[in-house]
Amino acid sequence: MGLFDGLRRGREAAFDSGSAASNAIELTKRHSQVSLTKQGAATGHLRINLTWRMRTSDFGGPRRESLLRHPFRALKPPEVIGHSQSMVNVDLDLGCLYELQDGTKGVVQPLGGYLGDVNAPPYVKLSGDDRFGSGSGETIYVNLDHRDAIKRLLVFAYIYDQTPAFDRTHAIVTLYPSNGPRIEIGLDERHPQARSCAVVMLENTKKEILVRREVRFVYGFQAELDRLYGWGLQWGRGYKAKAER
Repeated sequence: MGLFDGLRRGREAAFDSGSAASNAIELTKRHSQVSLTKQGAATGHLRINLTWRMRTSDFGGPRRESLLRHPFRALKPPEVIGHSQSMVNVDLDLGCLYELQDGTKGVVQPLGGYLGDVNAPPYVKLSGDDRFGSGSGETIYVNLDHRDAIKRLLVFAYIYDQTPAFDRTHAIVTLYPSNGPRIEIGLDERHPQARSCAVVMLENTKKEILVRREVRFVYGFQAELDRLYGWGLQWGRGYKAKAER
């Protein structure tokens, strides 16, 4: 065994164990998986939250100019630059494809009002639909007290009926287990035309609940994610009711 092999194994062991003191585990391409069972967090309600904001580079912030050339500019208040219509029209939705141990398959998502149930199959529930990128975002709850009934869950995000703009948002999906540190997955990869993203997979494998980072962007919607992961559902075009503030 080489020196670097030992270092790699030691680093992975430290990552997988996690601790409450570290506050968060970030899933990346290099460290893409964590076990909720090993964390002692495979019970209770797992909260999965999606939040997003526009990237600051899209707001065309004030240009830096030399104070030596323009000394009185420092006394001038900064110009307020408003959002353009395209900036406020980004509507990210959170959803979840589920497969239960008895073969039942389906989806929990805002579109179509498939909000699920946390105390009955599929033991997955969406709290609501955040259309404006508020601080609370969108949240899915998974009842891991019924983990033996769950085979796999694919959590995804998509842009509903607007200009594709994943590359203009700073979106993050955070998992809050009942015990131990939260788990974060950032959607920072640039895919300008992507409309959907498979974010994270939860699998019940050999009596262990594994959380695996996916972050796979596609240019279609749920049907394309379905084909990519072999869910086998039938899909049709859906529409939302008019949003009210």
